[in-house]
Amino acid sequence: MTLSIPTDILFKEIKILVDSAREQLASQANSVLTLTYWKIGQRIQAEVLNHHRADYGSQIILSLARQLEWEYGHGFSEKNLRRMIQFADTFPDESNVVSLIRQLSWTHFIAIIPIKDPLARDFYTQMTAHERWSVRTLRDKIGGMLYERTALSKNSEKIIKQELEQLKEGKITPDLVFRDPYMLDFLQLSEGYSERDLEQAILREMETFLIEMGKGFCFVARQKRMTVGKDDFYLDLLFYHRHLRRLVAIELKLESFAPAHKGQMELYLRWLDKYERAEGEEAPIGLILCANADKEQIELLQLEESSIRVAEYLVELPPIEVLQARLHRAIEMARESMQPSLLQNAGDQE
Repeated sequence: MTLSIPTDILFKEIKILVDSAREQLASQANSVLTLTYWKIGQRIQAEVLNHHRADYGSQIILSLARQLEWEYGHGFSEKNLRRMIQFADTFPDESNVVSLIRQLSWTHFIAIIPIKDPLARDFYTQMTAHERWSVRTLRDKIGGMLYERTALSKNSEKIIKQELEQLKEGKITPDLVFRDPYMLDFLQLSEGYSERDLEQAILREMETFLIEMGKGFCFVARQKRMTVGKDDFYLDLLFYHRHLRRLVAIELKLESFAPAHKGQMELYLRWLDKYERAEGEEAPIGLILCANADKEQIELLQLEESSIRVAEYLVELPPIEVLQARLHRAIEMARESMQPSLLQNAGDQE
């Protein structure tokens, strides 16, 4: 009697079943373990707070660590117990923790907990859950200052919170998608590179470029040909964003942003809207990646009304101190620009 299917095919099918079961068990075990760590942290925190004595807290943590480590191993060291306490303190709502542990592991939380700014911490938490980042990716995003250089960082804290609330509801907006600046140091371009060199380097490192752009981007075409009347025009890069459900046109500029770039991108977007936009999609949106951009010019041109975003790219990562200072200035300028409207709103309410 012969087998109905070859043994190697049957083996592969069973292997898929076993691997899937193991993944589900590992995920469930992680969720249970992470929630247990939260409960341990909450219980110790409550005991320490009830006595209102720092020396008592240190003594009880040290004593507990010795007993638990002897019983269960290094996972319950004094350092890890303090992490559990910090975990419970940082995420005080158990229902929130229960919802997050479906996507975040204990190691994810270890990377997020040290972030002092509550808004930045919430940003990384929600983005990790939404985009299902690995722990390594999360650490890279934090190290690369994703929060600071996201377009959100240039808005008021109120707007940032509104955007994050939408993300929790599964909605994503252009402000969450586009950033400024983009770090393209991984392209390893030599001195005197051209726009063609930049484009080819992006195509060569497309996987890394897509990671830098963020989840949802799908590559469609390079040098997209657009015939308008008797002339042909070529768009550098064309992407599609699954969550925004719209085409994304990207133009690369070696020079600083110029007002003329707006007209060029508007032509591309109108052509794409007329000839490439599929049923059910939103109108195309454009991103101009340039070496430098003047904030005042961009504001006066009101580019967002034309569905155009401008962002700088850096082919060499500057010293962290320089980047921090630059981004902090951008945030302060954004907050200052919000003051007149806030004062106006207060006057209207009176």
